[in-house]
Amino acid sequence: MRRQPSPLLHDYKPVPTPPEKRSTPLRWFAVGLGLPLAITAAFLLQSGAPPERTTEATLDTVAPVADLALEDIEEIVFTDSIDWSTMLPDNPDFHPPLAYPEPRYDSINITVRRGDTLDQIFRKNRLDLGHLAQIARLPAARDHLRILKPGDEIEIQHDDGQLVSLIREIALTSVLRVSRAEDSFEAKIVERPIDVQRRSAYGRIETSLFESAAKAGLSDSLIMNLAGIFAWDVDFVLDIRTDDNYYILFEEIWQDGEYVADGEIVAAEFNNNGRTYRAVRYVDKEGRSDYFTPEGRSVRKAFIRAPVDFTRISSSFNPRRKHPILNTIRAHRGVDYAAPKGTPIKAAGDGKVIFRGVKGGYGNAVILQHGGNITTLYAHMSGFSKAARVGRRVEQGQTIGFVGRTGLATASHLHYEYRLNGVHRNPRTVKLPQAEPIKAEYMQDFLATAQPILDELERYKETRMASLSLD
Repeated sequence: MRRQPSPLLHDYKPVPTPPEKRSTPLRWFAVGLGLPLAITAAFLLQSGAPPERTTEATLDTVAPVADLALEDIEEIVFTDSIDWSTMLPDNPDFHPPLAYPEPRYDSINITVRRGDTLDQIFRKNRLDLGHLAQIARLPAARDHLRILKPGDEIEIQHDDGQLVSLIREIALTSVLRVSRAEDSFEAKIVERPIDVQRRSAYGRIETSLFESAAKAGLSDSLIMNLAGIFAWDVDFVLDIRTDDNYYILFEEIWQDGEYVADGEIVAAEFNNNGRTYRAVRYVDKEGRSDYFTPEGRSVRKAFIRAPVDFTRISSSFNPRRKHPILNTIRAHRGVDYAAPKGTPIKAAGDGKVIFRGVKGGYGNAVILQHGGNITTLYAHMSGFSKAARVGRRVEQGQTIGFVGRTGLATASHLHYEYRLNGVHRNPRTVKLPQAEPIKAEYMQDFLATAQPILDELERYKETRMASLSLD
């Protein structure tokens, strides 16, 4: 490895007086004579030999010679400002502090792709495979490098293929650091503490939730979380109105003085078409977290209104609808959600798979049995997920299949039905059963924890409303 030439620091002496002009031959003679004298004097001083007095004429030669000689030296860097008077031969304490530049290594930043292994990464970048074998025997490295996931980041430093260090982020708060120690390697887990800061935000809808969030400077992930909290009460495609607004308290994660990511939403209020919805996050003593109303009721329902991320409703619940293919009056006992082929279809609620397969004009379909004698049907699928097998239980939000156009369908969409005691109900208007409220044993702790958070949200609202009134 070659070190880069280091720039000289020229601030080691006071501003010199103009030197006496000499002829060019005399100057080069002084260089040739003075440099050996300077080196010899420094060697004698450091070895403890008593210095010899130098004549006045010799001293006059040494100062400019040292100045000229140093300009030709690239590897030496003086770490501090130096008074050149200390370099006179009559100062036995002179020890010039020298420092060499830090070695520079080649650095590789790797984003793991599907199917990548550490062996492939080393071969592709022409790194020493013997070093990889050494690392694989270290317990900490073996545990955290055996399996790589797409998207993992790995930083490698090497010297002409010889590994110097390897760093992999294990979690937000810890990294694996492998470093070379003479002829071997050592691996350790380095903790990286984070700082969680609370922020407030306000948004007013003019066209859509996402446009208002962008205008308010909120990230996509944060606004998706907000929509997820109120998804059981607000349809963010069809129910949104101009001048709907929202207030949120959320966490930001910082590390080493830099913003890393958005954290959890702590509390939120959404005002939709004259109705107000509020939610507070609560983590119980068992570590489970969820969102509840200020009274302790879960904001979740036993069912979600729309089990797919759709672009529009192509056909609503209508007992007198004219069928687009059969061209006859035929009741449409569900809701059609138009979406691109392959869009994941989610279970509307916790339940058991009682049918999976081809079902006449429904094409590929899945039927789930839920509590309270409720069943839901999902039709026209392009395919099924592994979770959707007859007899298996699925959880609300779990993917059971994918949007398609099988059966009697003119375009890709999900046909969704909701039945209570065998009778079809409009999935968009039926009163959905509530999810379980907060456990009684946690109620008092929840109320004590939630109130200060709600007070903070209210203060932010008042401040924000006051500023808007001034505008």
